[in-house]
Amino acid sequence: MNLLQKWLFCLFLIYPICVWAQEDNDIPPVLDSLYREDQVYFGITYNIITGQPSGIESSQFSGGFHAGFIRDMPINEQRNIAIGVGLGWSVDTYGHNVFIGKELDSDNSLFQIMDRGRIDFDTNRFTTQSVDIPIQFRWRTSTVESYKFWRIYAGLRPAYAYYFQTRFDQAGQTYKESDIPEFQRFRLGATFTFGYNTFNFNFYYSLNSFLDGATVENETLDLRTFQVGLMFYLL
Repeated sequence: MNLLQKWLFCLFLIYPICVWAQEDNDIPPVLDSLYREDQVYFGITYNIITGQPSGIESSQFSGGFHAGFIRDMPINEQRNIAIGVGLGWSVDTYGHNVFIGKELDSDNSLFQIMDRGRIDFDTNRFTTQSVDIPIQFRWRTSTVESYKFWRIYAGLRPAYAYYFQTRFDQAGQTYKESDIPEFQRFRLGATFTFGYNTFNFNFYYSLNSFLDGATVENETLDLRTFQVGLMFYLL
């Protein structure tokens, strides 16, 4: 047996002993007594249009994607009650039966509730992209040793919609408009999230209308949204 073969033979004998010794003397992990929870989030929602006057309804599929970072700030010794303040991004699409555009040969905005029985169209929706500032009061059953827990988060989500565009498709023709003075870019909504571990139900209701000063048939057009979906949190 040459020298190399002897070394390989010794290594073969010693390796299981070293592995066993390492497993037997593993250093226990250090627990962080100042842990924070749920600081990165992303979610998907189904968006429902609501509002006045009567006759406003959602149509086709409306959805949203939301992601961001929330600074978790525990306020009690157990660290299961906290305040969260963050920064996020949202993209939302709303399908509905309210035409939002401009009058022909005019810069005046035009709003019209479309009855499917009288007006046939393929697509009518608007899309927004916004920068969000979520603010939450947080309660959870987390501990320093467990990452699976119940949570209830409630709060507000102020936002600025930097992008807005309507789209109307009818008989193969497409109409788009992004310059609607009545559109309120500063958005405000109430949020509520509850769940366990990975899957959490999320609800959002807008506290202000999408349109300020808009009227249809001499009535104030109060267009809002209710969102329901799933929210996922990471440390």
